[in-house]
Amino acid sequence: MNLQQHKTKRRRGVVLTSTGIQRLQEAIISWEILKNQGYRLTLEELSKQVNISTKTLSRLWSLSKGVDQKTLKLCFSAFNLKLREEDYTVLNGENETKILDVVSKKSFLQKDNLPQLSHDQIEQYWSYPNGPITLDSPLYIERPPIEELVCREITRPGCVIRIRAPRQMGKSSLVLRLLAFANLKKYRTVNINCHQIDHHCLTDLNKLLRCLCWKIAQQLEIEPNLDDEWDEEVGYKLSCSFYLQKYILQQSNHPIVLVLNDVDRFFDYPHIAQEFFALLRSWCEEARQNQAWQKLRLVVVYSTEQYVSLDINRSPFNIGLPIRLIEFTQTQVEDLARRYELDWSSGEESIQLMSLVGGHPALIQLALYHLASGIVTLQELITDAIANGGIYRHHLWRHWIKLQDNPHLVEKYTDIVTATGSISVDPVDAYKLESLGLICFDGDRILPRCELYRNYFQKQLSIKYGITSPLLK
Repeated sequence: MNLQQHKTKRRRGVVLTSTGIQRLQEAIISWEILKNQGYRLTLEELSKQVNISTKTLSRLWSLSKGVDQKTLKLCFSAFNLKLREEDYTVLNGENETKILDVVSKKSFLQKDNLPQLSHDQIEQYWSYPNGPITLDSPLYIERPPIEELVCREITRPGCVIRIRAPRQMGKSSLVLRLLAFANLKKYRTVNINCHQIDHHCLTDLNKLLRCLCWKIAQQLEIEPNLDDEWDEEVGYKLSCSFYLQKYILQQSNHPIVLVLNDVDRFFDYPHIAQEFFALLRSWCEEARQNQAWQKLRLVVVYSTEQYVSLDINRSPFNIGLPIRLIEFTQTQVEDLARRYELDWSSGEESIQLMSLVGGHPALIQLALYHLASGIVTLQELITDAIANGGIYRHHLWRHWIKLQDNPHLVEKYTDIVTATGSISVDPVDAYKLESLGLICFDGDRILPRCELYRNYFQKQLSIKYGITSPLLK
């Protein structure tokens, strides 16, 4: 066999498609629920389950190298699945070389180098990091034991899960996985984004509760019948509670998972917030003694602790399972780099990047995307980011626009980014700045979220307001 024939034989193989990844991942999760008490399988445990080496499994999940079709069949049959044609793509010869060039970060955004690659082929591997990480993406980084905790908790009757983190920390990606788990358990799911609720509904409790009930019914594919089921004479909150208990919950033979995203939007409407959050609390307490309410599993997602004054006995923010998403560790950053096919085993690269952006998930993802794409080197990325924002320019600009909408916060944030020591900040201002993702807490100290933010906002404040800092000299 000559060298060219050997290369052709070695390259022959298949990789999973997005459909195949989703089917296999869902089957594994279902197996973990039914056979492993909900605990996630480690790579070694998965290797024993499917009787395939960890090295081969790593190749399979990386999507960067082909495996033989027999390997895929073993994986699928181990979880009672039959391998279908849409589950994999055959790599062979010239076609494989082109696709592997995409995955091995050889400037796949340079169109001249990839005249025959479709947009869909590129999207299958690395899509621009913008929004939640899809269920079939290999780029989701778990933060143990969070995923295990929320999946276990959602099976408890009448449970409440509180997921808190500043924006772009991965709340939506976690919620997607929690909902996928719930769907595997045959639960009914409702996912409501509070930013989609009209302003006029947030100034009128009756309109807000009717809007909420309408959205719940619509997502459950139940005819709302609000006019027939709503009795305002008994009060808005009682009407809403009776509607959910007697109309919605009674029609479901399975638990209903209700996710309320961005509930901190209500903090800007203190009177509504008081009544609405007291209502949520009452549903949780009702579930302790009323079996009908135990069907409801409530997930509350928010960016910061409440900065309205809530009676501790009427607040839903001190009950249930609290989940706080924190930044990636260095190990997790290096794990994500490997998934982007970057060799950061020395640890030097991760240290350099984290010295600029910390472990901020969105900023790390954005950097690794550009590095894996071959658009910039790490040193170029860091230098350009310090000079003018670089790849983070639009991200920083959006923060700058939001900040300027509140002159009072501009003043407070100025104090933070120009301080050389500890400063005191009003808790309400601190909550709002944390909600925007602009600060972090180090014990009692309040700091800019990362050095990128400190550097960028110092310059912006200096240019627009003539504010100077010893750190700029």
